[in-house]
Amino acid sequence: MTVVVVLANPPREGLVATGLAESTPLSTAEAAELYEALFRDAVLAVDRSGGDLLVNYPDDDDLSAEHRTDTTPEAELRTLVADTLGGTGDVRFERQVGSSFGARAGNTVTHLLREENADSVAVVTPQAPLLSRTLVDSAAMKLRTNEVVLGPSTRGRTYYAGFTEPIDFEGAFDAPSLPTLAARGRDAGLDVEFVEPSPSMVDGDDLLDALPVLRARFTAQRVVPDYTAAFVHEHGLDVVVGDGEARVVRE
Repeated sequence: MTVVVVLANPPREGLVATGLAESTPLSTAEAAELYEALFRDAVLAVDRSGGDLLVNYPDDDDLSAEHRTDTTPEAELRTLVADTLGGTGDVRFERQVGSSFGARAGNTVTHLLREENADSVAVVTPQAPLLSRTLVDSAAMKLRTNEVVLGPSTRGRTYYAGFTEPIDFEGAFDAPSLPTLAARGRDAGLDVEFVEPSPSMVDGDDLLDALPVLRARFTAQRVVPDYTAAFVHEHGLDVVVGDGEARVVRE
């Protein structure tokens, strides 16, 4: 069984999804709401899969003073998980340790594999709206015969990174992370496999890819991420093309 680690920050205005606020019609508060929706959908996807959910949260000291509140990051994320799943009984919460994303992800993966003897560990973030139970389970199946399984996203990024053996994580998640993670896996003598590509939601260019997919799936009455799809619908987000240029608009 794969332990799926969701590395997340509390969805506070100005702390998360700042790239979306800077490059779309969304305000900083609305961008934080979208991040919360993505977090909830990631939690749901893992909970509905055969994996074990672990939420990796930052400590108060990891946040700048302007982003600290009377509620700790752990408590805030626990509340969101409880509201999304109806409880937190089957969910682990662990503090992030490390000075960069790669260090935090690497410390968690290495600890779980080496100290807790986990069969496999995967890392995801609240950025991939189409992360689903099917994708999580498909990746878990591939991890039975491959030591590294990666989910390609737009512009060379990675929305899912699964491991049965640790690699050199130093700088491994720096952009573009996909070729770097694949190379680190091969450098360690490990087999590397991939699951299907999926768009991210980090900035406005990402929405040009993700929004049409979400709207098409909704129109076709196919499975969509519950919270993210609701946010897109409620805020009227869409992509239009004018003078040969695509842009994100609000209806």
